Amino acid sequence: MYSLINNGTLIDGTGKPPVKKAAVLIRDNQIVYAGPEKSLKPPETDMKHVDACNGFIMPGFVDAHVHIMVNGFHREDLIYRPLSFYFYNAVENLRQTLNAGVTTVRDAGLADAGVKMAVEKGLIAGPRMQISITPLSITGGHFDLWLNSGFDIKPFYPGYPNSICDGPEGVRKKVREVLRAGAEVIKVMTTGGVMSVSDGPECVQFTPQELKVIVDEARYKDQTRVMAHAHGVHGIKNAVNAGAHSIEHGTYLDDEAIQMMLEKGTYLVPTLVVNKDNKERAQRGEVREWEVEAALKVFDIQKENIAEAYKAGVPIAMGTDCGVIEHGRNLEELNLLCSIGMTPQEALVAGTRTSAECLGWQDKIGTVEMGKLADLIVSKTDPLKDIKSLGNPENIGMVMKGGEVFKYSF
Repeated sequence: MYSLINNGTLIDGTGKPPVKKAAVLIRDNQIVYAGPEKSLKPPETDMKHVDACNGFIMPGFVDAHVHIMVNGFHREDLIYRPLSFYFYNAVENLRQTLNAGVTTVRDAGLADAGVKMAVEKGLIAGPRMQISITPLSITGGHFDLWLNSGFDIKPFYPGYPNSICDGPEGVRKKVREVLRAGAEVIKVMTTGGVMSVSDGPECVQFTPQELKVIVDEARYKDQTRVMAHAHGVHGIKNAVNAGAHSIEHGTYLDDEAIQMMLEKGTYLVPTLVVNKDNKERAQRGEVREWEVEAALKVFDIQKENIAEAYKAGVPIAMGTDCGVIEHGRNLEELNLLCSIGMTPQEALVAGTRTSAECLGWQDKIGTVEMGKLADLIVSKTDPLKDIKSLGNPENIGMVMKGGEVFKYSF
């Protein structure tokens, strides 16, 4: 079955100039033509027509850092909410993400293989998913929820690996357990976090030896990649030296760390929007007392350092940490990428082609080109003139994933 999207301007995610009066022809779930409509020879068969209504046709966006299963990280929720609630809630989170124009996500922790399967089987609507199952944490680290009061909160499902691991053999076993549970990428906490009770963002976690074992074990099994939560510069350098594929957040990057990332080809996923939100909530008095200091200062430090990484040429992918903030706000990150120096076109590429490369799925998604999967959106507004407008899901008029239209609101 053929589908034709026309009557719009094509911004294909490669960084090339826009194509006015463009058309995209789709057969089943794959793009077979993308370019000027006048150059298209339509097939001699029935076609579905999707009118872009003078909008802007783009690849579906790829968010390289989300948490689909959660709506804010509040330990006390785990005490009072039944396990099943999180799965039902994820249905709405996935819908909002897709509705915002994000057709692919890399889940940075807590979505299990069943959630991914439900999307793939069409039981629920949502973006394509690459899952990490659970972040690996040291005892007392950024995902150890045992409090110094002696109370232990266990945020895992039946059959779901606990996050805590220590020592070379401990981390090796944990990587194997997480891969067994269905992880397609390994998430590791190499520093503390902004909103942590027991550690700060500059706190170093995992030894260089432990990190090397994690990366080597992941690579041994189908060349699985490692994504490293890393705010503090020492944790960033440890992760890059060990061979982590991407640095998440990267708040305290310095010149040496930037050079290391360039030499290794390490991706940077800044998640600016969550740190901006944390700062604003702290200014309104809406965060807990142990969160205030880090929340107030991290965003400004991060912006300055991410700008230096961008200038140096570090590959930057779009990630948001949605789940910590509200789902559906994903494309607010694009305007913040422009605030660190990117042009709107560069921000669009970061959120499409570069993010697809970060996931290792660049052969399937990320650009509007022949042979790619038909993951497409249409914006009602011109993102090259008003990149901020994409942050409002109401400006996303059409969302297609795999040739199927999930949203049409012109």
